[in-house]
Amino acid sequence: MTIKVCAIEKVVLFGDSLMAGYGLPNEHHLSEILQKNLKLKGYEIEIIDGSVSGSTSSAGLNRVEWTLSIPDIDLMILNLGANDMLRGISPNETKNNLEKIIKVAKDKKIEVILAGMIAPASHGFIYKKKFDKIYPDLSKKYDLIYIPFLLEGVALKPELNLNDGIHPNSNGVKVISKTLEKKIIPLIE
Repeated sequence: MTIKVCAIEKVVLFGDSLMAGYGLPNEHHLSEILQKNLKLKGYEIEIIDGSVSGSTSSAGLNRVEWTLSIPDIDLMILNLGANDMLRGISPNETKNNLEKIIKVAKDKKIEVILAGMIAPASHGFIYKKKFDKIYPDLSKKYDLIYIPFLLEGVALKPELNLNDGIHPNSNGVKVISKTLEKKIIPLIE
């Protein structure tokens, strides 16, 4: 197999339990699966798991400088906000925190892929409307590569989730990895 020279050599996943591999053995974590799949396609890219289960956008903001101090990060895949939504945190606060995280990455010349979330209507339709606008608004404002919903093709499919119905199982992680690969590979070539 030919190893392809990559403009992107180090990627950090920056999210919560949805990207951290909650409830799964390490070999089934998204960082491991994504790195392995990219390697099988000839891309020598290190995927760093900078995700923390239970993390809110505020917690992410508190740790972003530290996480992005790892040398030579080229790309951050940002997916925070699900725990904000579950806790009913103001969408404005979530948006402000995500915007500050994006600015930290941009200041460090790190490319950002923003992976969005979609709120259920459990906090009301006004909350849902405000929350759902966070990700497309930020991706447009900062000209980010955008994935409208990280769990596209996984959410609400019992066969792709753990028994809690929220977190992806190993098969769900494979679907998410393919979604991310489709956004990463064009940056490399």
